Amino acid sequence: MNPVARRLLRNPLGLVAAAVLAAVVLAVLLAPLLSPQDPNVSNLRDSFAGPAGGHPLGFDSAGRDVLSRLLHGGRNTLGGAVLALAVALVIGVPSGLVAGYRGGRFDVAAGWVVNLVMSLPAMVVLLASRAILGPTVWALMIVLGVLIAPSFFRLVRGTVAGVRNELYVDAARVSGLRDTRIIARHVLIVVRAPIIIQTALVAGLAIGLQAGLEFLGIGSGSTPTWGAMLNEAFTNIERAPTMILWPGLALGLTSASLVLLASALRDALEDRTTPPPRRRPRTTTPTPSPTPGATPSTTPGAGVADAEGDQADVPSVSSPDGSDDRAGLLSVRGLKVSYAMADGTSKQVVHGVDLDVREGEIVGLVGESGSGKTQTAFSILGILPEGGHVSGGSVTVDGREIAGLTEREHRALRGNVIAYVPQEPMSNLDPSFTIGAQLMEPMRYKLGLSRAEARRRAVDLLRQVEITDPERVMASHPHQISGGMAQRVLIAGAISCDPKLLIADEPTTALDVMVQAEVLALLRRLQKERDLGVLLVTHNLGVVADACDRVAVMREGRIVETGTAEKILQSPGDPYTRTLLDAVLDQAPTRRPWQPAKETT
Repeated sequence: MNPVARRLLRNPLGLVAAAVLAAVVLAVLLAPLLSPQDPNVSNLRDSFAGPAGGHPLGFDSAGRDVLSRLLHGGRNTLGGAVLALAVALVIGVPSGLVAGYRGGRFDVAAGWVVNLVMSLPAMVVLLASRAILGPTVWALMIVLGVLIAPSFFRLVRGTVAGVRNELYVDAARVSGLRDTRIIARHVLIVVRAPIIIQTALVAGLAIGLQAGLEFLGIGSGSTPTWGAMLNEAFTNIERAPTMILWPGLALGLTSASLVLLASALRDALEDRTTPPPRRRPRTTTPTPSPTPGATPSTTPGAGVADAEGDQADVPSVSSPDGSDDRAGLLSVRGLKVSYAMADGTSKQVVHGVDLDVREGEIVGLVGESGSGKTQTAFSILGILPEGGHVSGGSVTVDGREIAGLTEREHRALRGNVIAYVPQEPMSNLDPSFTIGAQLMEPMRYKLGLSRAEARRRAVDLLRQVEITDPERVMASHPHQISGGMAQRVLIAGAISCDPKLLIADEPTTALDVMVQAEVLALLRRLQKERDLGVLLVTHNLGVVADACDRVAVMREGRIVETGTAEKILQSPGDPYTRTLLDAVLDQAPTRRPWQPAKETT
């Protein structure tokens, strides 16, 4: 059974509400079978008569069967409410999603229209609509749906605007998913709980308003509805006071059941306290012995030992900046990034950056916070924040110019040409989905794999990034795994569609020292096995020494020095680079252990 259904069944209040609502709806749908009498057939001789054979609720003032009018009237009342709710959902939810996610002119225009509609008095509009369109219930319900659509718009827009800048939404964009797919999968799930509650409230409001209009005699008098029955019962309350009981009970039970069921369903959907999946027996893979004679390198920038114990290859250097004869995978020339300011001016934050990454090498982009490293990386990925744009220069990836591409063209490159490993691994995983679901989605979209094929590939990728129990991790949610494991999952996701260029933005910042070393060794091994070009954005010179072949040092939006990792770390040429090296505390003397001060007498 579905976990949501199990949690819902364990909620006694929700279970009772669902049973009552199901009974009401079923009775209304089966009205012709439960009460075959025509609800409009009257016999004045039976006026106000009590229960009789085949007429368990008796007759009204016109001699019409009360049960038949109650059941058939429920069809009209509930059907009108469903119509109004459908109109409100179709108008309010999609427009709120687009306005909250995209913003811009559509958001402004939609907000203006919503404020205008909400300023209109609903009852006056309904009365005017009745005068123009006639007393038809369905027409009035369509108008009511338009009037209550702004409540869904404002709810959805506010929720989406608060989640669109979450890191897991950015991670989905970088994986190459379309905006519509991101909205449907990662954004809509965030607003589902408030939408469920709002739907129940609006449905109750639609039922109440419709009954109120019929009670006032505004609706069609010939059509049986619960509101019309209330009107008649109130008119004859002194003679037959029990007539008001049945439509009032139907209205009250339906509205209360809707709200209670919506609350229980919201709790069931948002509950994350499911028991962890059963652990499968772990299978250990024997680690091959290191190659005889292989010793770790002590030269900064010479690389780290890979998973088999062999020393990772370092490209041969034929020029001072470490260039060689291999093909240029990434070439950045004269890159400028600017942001539009509120006063109409533009501020440049990256000034003429030149950068190269070749196949099979790791290039470190180093600098202090605010130096422009991430802005450069985001320019290559085409995911600059709102207001940012490439204002000059050229960016080519695998021989193709990508500066100035549209979002759709950039999206086609992400995942299978350019991939991204972000920092803060836990924030880049959607808490609403399992690890397996998040790994499989880009592969199904970008590579066209079936669910079974994507699952097999995801399990294999988790093994490649040295996760020993991939089946358990596939079934886990992000909060059930550690930060180091989450970073390995992100690396697995980045290489899942076989990219050529991998951009890693501070991939070890949020990890402890031991896990940092493991992640760097993993990146180096994957880069060697797949011949990846890697741009490693970092401020940590220890990471540069462990992983990078070449280094570009960045300061205030400019590249101030480039060269091999060995040259930059051992004999830097720029004063800023020397300042960065002087700030490293690795060579500082060890502090003496703390000892309590001796008491003096």
